[in-house]
Amino acid sequence: MSQVQKNLLTWSLTIIAAWLTAKSLSYFGGLISLLLTAGLIAFLLNYPVTALKSILPQRALAAAVVYLVSLILVSILLVTLIPPVIEQARQLIINFPSFVGLAQQRLTNLQSWSEEHNLPIDVQLLTAQFSGRFQFLAESTARTSVNLLLGTFDRFIDFILILVISFYMLIDGQKLWLWLTSIFSPLIQTELTAALKRNLHQFLTGQLLLGTFMAITLTLAFWVLRVPFFLLFAVFIGVMELIPFIGATLGIGIVVIIVLFIDPWLALKVLVTSVIVQQIKDNLITPKLMGNLTGLSPIFIFISLLIGAEVAGLLGVVLAIPLTGVIKSLAEVIGDPVLPPQTGSFFQNPLKKPDLRPKILTNQKEYDNDLS
Repeated sequence: MSQVQKNLLTWSLTIIAAWLTAKSLSYFGGLISLLLTAGLIAFLLNYPVTALKSILPQRALAAAVVYLVSLILVSILLVTLIPPVIEQARQLIINFPSFVGLAQQRLTNLQSWSEEHNLPIDVQLLTAQFSGRFQFLAESTARTSVNLLLGTFDRFIDFILILVISFYMLIDGQKLWLWLTSIFSPLIQTELTAALKRNLHQFLTGQLLLGTFMAITLTLAFWVLRVPFFLLFAVFIGVMELIPFIGATLGIGIVVIIVLFIDPWLALKVLVTSVIVQQIKDNLITPKLMGNLTGLSPIFIFISLLIGAEVAGLLGVVLAIPLTGVIKSLAEVIGDPVLPPQTGSFFQNPLKKPDLRPKILTNQKEYDNDLS
C-alpha cells in the first residue's frame, strides 16, 4: 500500500476503535461521571496540598486542611451567590407567562400595522405555532422539575460519594495512578503522566477563569443596562463557558431569546454587549490562558466533543478537549519510529512489580540505559 493508503487505513481504524470504546463506556456513564468528578476535584486540590506539604509533614493532614478550607469557601460562595440566583430564576418562571403574553400582543400589533400598510406579513400562524410550542415547553419544564425533585436524594448520595472518593484520591492518588499506569513502558508512563497534568491543569484553570470573567463582567454590564434577572443571566453564561468553544455562544443565544420576550430593544443591547465581552475574552484573554492547547483542527475537536458527550454527558464534553490533547501527545510518541513503542516496548509485564521511582526519560539512549 502507498503511504496515503496506510494513513487512511490507520485513521479509519483509529476512529472505529474510538467509537467502539465510547459505545462500550457509555454503559457505565454514571459511574464514569462520578469517578471523573472525584478525580477532577482531587486533581485541582492536589496543587495546594503539595504546597502545604512543605509545612505539614503528613500528606493526609495537609489534604484534610485543604479539603476543609475548600468546603468552607464553597459554602460561603453557595450562601452568598446561589440564593439570589435561585430567587431570580423563580421570579423568571413565575413571570414568564406574562412575558409570553406581551410577546403575543406585540405580534398582534405587528399584524395590525402590516394590514394598515398593506404589507404581506401574516403572524397569526406564527402566533399559533408559538403558543403550541410554549405549552409543550411548559409541560416539559414541569416534568423535568418533578424528576429533578424526585432525584434529589440520589444526587445527594452521589455528592457524598464524590466528596469521600475525592478525599481518598487526594491522599493516595499518586500510588493509584502509578498502579494504573504500571502496564505501560516507562517512557509511555512518563509521557502520559506529563501530558495529563499539562493539559488538565491548563484547560481546567483556563476554563474556570474564563467562566468567572464572563460571569463578573456580564453581571456588571447587565446591571448597568438594567436587564431583569441580570445575575441569573450572567451566571448562566459564565457556567456555559465551561463547555469548550460553543458554551458561551449557546448561553448568550438562550439569554437573548428570553430577553426578547421582555423587550426586543433590550435584547439587542444584551446581544451586542455579550458579543463584545465574548470577543474581548476570545481575542485577548483566551490566548494567554489557554494557548494552542491541542493543535488539532476544529473537525477533530468537535468529534472529541461528540464522543465525550456520548460517554459521560456534560462532564465528557468538558473533558473532551484536554483528553484529546493527551491522546495527541501519546500519538506523537507512538508515531516516532526511533522511540520504544515502534520496537514493541509499549507495554511491560503487568506481573512484574512496578518500579515506583520517578523516571524522566528524555531520549532513546536514556531508555536503553534504563533497560540495561
